[in-house]
Amino acid sequence: MIHLVARSLADTHNIASAIASIVRPRDLILLVGEMGAGKTAFTVGFARALGVSEDDHVSSPTFTLVHTYDSGRVPVLHADLYRLTSTGEVEDLGIREQLDMGAVGLVEWGDVAQEVLGDALIVSLEADADDTECRTITVSVEGHGWDTRWEPLKASLQKWSAA
Repeated sequence: MIHLVARSLADTHNIASAIASIVRPRDLILLVGEMGAGKTAFTVGFARALGVSEDDHVSSPTFTLVHTYDSGRVPVLHADLYRLTSTGEVEDLGIREQLDMGAVGLVEWGDVAQEVLGDALIVSLEADADDTECRTITVSVEGHGWDTRWEPLKASLQKWSAA
């Protein structure tokens, strides 16, 4: 696991950008955290780092379930599973199929369907009760898709290391 501290919104965006610099098409990132933890803010920084246009308003897909941003170097799929109640509903979204077509996926509340979604980088965000801009971020992995990129990932995030 990698433990990080983001002391501002800019830090959250920059951490997301560092991770985005290492992603490959078909990668899946599960975003975990309570309401207000910074999952959508992370996604904004991530999408901008991949070249998603400022004209594309990156926002939480809580009610539409999935947004796709095609204006960057790699299509970005942004899903929100908060309102779903079964793994069948998650499967119906076709997230893995869209990733297989070359997108990178970010899934808010993705931990609830990890067994359906498979290998992923897991980014857990936790807001600081005393400082509304500060976040504790933990990065871990499920599966082997990041094995060869784990050390470069750690190096790119060193600036925000909590240890």
